[in-house]
Amino acid sequence: MLAACGMQRCHQEALKKNRVSLAKQLMLKELLEHLIEEDIITLEMMEMIQAKAGSFSQNVEFLNLLPKRGPKAFSAFCQALRETKQQHLEEMLLNTIPSQNNEIAKVGERPYLPHPVRESCLSPKRPRSMEHSLDNGDGPPCPQVKPCTPEFYHTHQHLAYKLTSRPRGLALVLSNVHFNGEKDLDFRSGGDVDHAALEMLFEHLEYKVTILSDLTAQEMQEALQRFSQLPAHQNLDSCLVSLLSHGVEGGIYGVDGKLLQLQEVFRLFDNANSPSLQNNPKMFFIQACRGDETDRGVDQRDGKERSDSPGYEESDANKEENSKLRLPTCSDMICGYACLKGTAAMRNTKRGSWYIEALTSVFAEDSQNMHVADMLVKVNRLIKQREGYAPGTEFHRCKEMSEYCSTLCRDFYLFQGYFPGN
Repeated sequence: MLAACGMQRCHQEALKKNRVSLAKQLMLKELLEHLIEEDIITLEMMEMIQAKAGSFSQNVEFLNLLPKRGPKAFSAFCQALRETKQQHLEEMLLNTIPSQNNEIAKVGERPYLPHPVRESCLSPKRPRSMEHSLDNGDGPPCPQVKPCTPEFYHTHQHLAYKLTSRPRGLALVLSNVHFNGEKDLDFRSGGDVDHAALEMLFEHLEYKVTILSDLTAQEMQEALQRFSQLPAHQNLDSCLVSLLSHGVEGGIYGVDGKLLQLQEVFRLFDNANSPSLQNNPKMFFIQACRGDETDRGVDQRDGKERSDSPGYEESDANKEENSKLRLPTCSDMICGYACLKGTAAMRNTKRGSWYIEALTSVFAEDSQNMHVADMLVKVNRLIKQREGYAPGTEFHRCKEMSEYCSTLCRDFYLFQGYFPGN
């Protein structure tokens, strides 16, 4: 009976062809309310869907039910997508239906124009501290890393950190993609692209890389503790840590929905707690939200860019004569953040995060002859130029701005591919 009065075959096929993308990206909570109002989904069905663990499983349960809910279910679903500002998913569905069959879903709506590259932001009614999830486009491979020349090394090494060990250092990437805690943190579609790109980049930069995925906050802290105390650091010249997850200002989420404070992360690698890394440069890259505000951007006024930068006075502390050289508790670190305090990060569900995509591109191109701080300035410049594409929604032309902070005391060149004496 259901088959006889069910959804049109072309609409069933559209749902089937886009099933994986829908299961990853659907924001169900508000959408279900619209479908209950239209008598497409019952309260009992909503309870059955919400009983599933995690947003991905809930989306799968919903997609199993929808084709059985009658001939009006597809058009009601498309309408609900529009009402919840998930038009990019409706467009994805309609693009897979022959034009003569999709008019029922478009009644009363202007036609969608195809776009070669589309970066559509999700609904603002998302759980707090979520990255905006963007879609379309395949994940590009990491570009070929260019080598440093002997001439450049010999010209610049006297002002730089010593970086001659092979490997250059150890790298740890913690990547949380699937969440199961009480915070209702969504599946980070595209997160696997990020950590794969970073693994490839860091290996090309001559780091020995460890990737750990889907850890609780406690497991992340324990992994970072173990990593910071590895004896191998003693014989290497730098180290690298990258954290990829949902987050808030000052912390990142484990898959259990609990927070790991970033200050605790940095403390593990400071001069007091990790003596084997004293005076060695330490890089940190944080791909996570630092709030939930969308950067709406502003129109640039006419005229040249202003680049005033304030000066800072130095103050010398009284020096004590001591038998041992003293170090500040925290030094020789540089940390890049995907976004500014209080704002959300942007992530493309196919190509990965804006920040990681820019980071891998710049480091591959410029690690041959540019120090790390200058490369992060270039990353900032690329992020500044990028904007979201979501016509008809409040997220159209949304922005992101990355930043970095540094306690580096010398130039930090990676001297990619050059090893003195080899």
